[in-house]
Amino acid sequence: MAIIGLSFKAIEGKKSEENVRSEIKVNSVPRINSLKEIMVPTLQKKVISMDFEFVTSYDPKVGEIKIGGELLYLTDKMKELMDKWEKEKKLPEKSSLEVLNYLFRRCLLKVSNIAEDLQLPPPIPLPKIKAKEK
Repeated sequence: MAIIGLSFKAIEGKKSEENVRSEIKVNSVPRINSLKEIMVPTLQKKVISMDFEFVTSYDPKVGEIKIGGELLYLTDKMKELMDKWEKEKKLPEKSSLEVLNYLFRRCLLKVSNIAEDLQLPPPIPLPKIKAKEK
């Protein structure tokens, strides 16, 4: 099982004019919206195309960043995966972990850049260098 491609199709960032003096909580959630089998001509194989949405929201509501796209997933258990999706709208656990972790890695980096441009807090804590104690 392998992720063989990812393309971003929509990126949207909004910032409200609200000035907040309290702590801002950041929450990022990936979601798979749909699956379909497609043929990849260069591989001469069928793969699963997953439409996804990755949303980073802020509380209080000072902004929101959304990314939509398509992920291509190659597996030898295509029927099992598609059957589970049709019945439960869920992926098998192993596939789900692989896909969601990949989406977090790729999307959080992009969201971090957009958040900086919008002057919103980053979705992940950035490392800080501290002076040595004497």
